[in-house]
Amino acid sequence: MQRPKYWLHILLFLITMVTTTAAGAEWMYGRFFVPPSSTGALGWPEFWAGLNFSIPFLTVLTVHEFGHYFVAKANRVRVTLPYYIPLWLGFGLGQSIGTMGAFIRIQEFISSRRKYFDIGIAGPLAGFVVALALLWYGFSHLPPIDYIFTIHPEYKKFGLDYGKHVSDEIAMGKVSAVAFGDNLLFWFFKTYVADPSRMPHPYEMVHYPYLLAGYLSLFFTSLNLIPIGQLDGGHVLYGLIGRKRFNALAPVLFTGFVFYAGLGMFKVSDFATSDDAVFLDQFSKLIFYVTALFLMFSRVTGQWITNLLIALSVVAVQFGVSFFFPQVEGYSGFLVFGFVLGRFLGIYHPETEEDEPLSTGRQLLGWLALLVFLLCFSPKPFVFS
Repeated sequence: MQRPKYWLHILLFLITMVTTTAAGAEWMYGRFFVPPSSTGALGWPEFWAGLNFSIPFLTVLTVHEFGHYFVAKANRVRVTLPYYIPLWLGFGLGQSIGTMGAFIRIQEFISSRRKYFDIGIAGPLAGFVVALALLWYGFSHLPPIDYIFTIHPEYKKFGLDYGKHVSDEIAMGKVSAVAFGDNLLFWFFKTYVADPSRMPHPYEMVHYPYLLAGYLSLFFTSLNLIPIGQLDGGHVLYGLIGRKRFNALAPVLFTGFVFYAGLGMFKVSDFATSDDAVFLDQFSKLIFYVTALFLMFSRVTGQWITNLLIALSVVAVQFGVSFFFPQVEGYSGFLVFGFVLGRFLGIYHPETEEDEPLSTGRQLLGWLALLVFLLCFSPKPFVFS
């Protein structure tokens, strides 16, 4: 039995604390540490302020991972402590959240459908409880509206009408910004918990560290609970409906997910042009897209021709929907996650020797977890302008 490398887990956590603190500060102030921007580089005071993001966000992430860990231990399954993955895109490469998350490694074969269910559901439910508390605190303790003027002093002359100025600047393409796409829970807290007089403009919410940490917690909870493959949601659904039905449903859910993600990326009107250069550019992008879809579906069946036909069918139906309903669009950002799922993680669940049904209590808990997924999921989680 391999002994735990405590030093490695601690080191990764400390590095991730630093990177998420730096990333949080960059989101809060809209500037980078390096290289200096036109308004000046961030310094140590701003770095320490970034703890207002990193501490609550890493708390949710840590509770999530230790939910898996302790339930695995309770089920006598050998498992590692969490490995944190730091990622900071400083040095002018762009903004990040300072981490790619964390994971635990299961070190033995799990033979029981129930154990998979218990371990899979523990993390997202534990993290979700903390995320709820974080969102309540963030929305019930919003700073005075003057806070935004410390980030954007140029807004001060507009007073409470600064939001109209922001919207006009974005509409004219003078600035770029990102807003959070609503999910049911975030909408609830904005509508019924927050003081309307202190609510920031949607494109300025990223500067509020508790709101940023809370929203990202919901976003990652929803991704983890997608009921496909070896995601936490996959473990939950596998436990609920069993091997046979899960293996029949998984490719359908995955196809629907990818179909929605790429909806509206290509339209018939994009190719209705007399400009050969424009046509060839669109056609080359389409070929790249079809190739990516083929790779996503490459593990759905053991026949490459079948997988190719599935990819082509998805593209054909997407063209059809976009032709009749041109205003309907998906969220292309999900395609990256779809690629990771389809090509690397897999859409099917590992089989278990024991396929016994869950108890009534566990079944109710499983459906509750899928309800949490619906509450946290946003069809368009980030809106870039």
